[in-house]
Amino acid sequence: MHHRRETIQTKDDEDLLDELLNKTNCAHLHYKVQDCIATTKDWRKCQAEVKEFRNCIEKNQKLANKNNA
Repeated sequence: MHHRRETIQTKDDEDLLDELLNKTNCAHLHYKVQDCIATTKDWRKCQAEVKEFRNCIEKNQKLANKNNA
């Protein structure tokens, strides 16, 4: 039974992550990073993808902060 609870928690976390990523319009870049890591098996080879994702998130945060000010 404990395993089922962990599965539900993981699913809830994934749903929350998807929701947050979709709000930023950076979800496609997050999946690009994940695909690169899955393909290369080495996150160090995915720095261009990570940088692109980070820039998208930072841009979104700046816009959000500006709109909330």
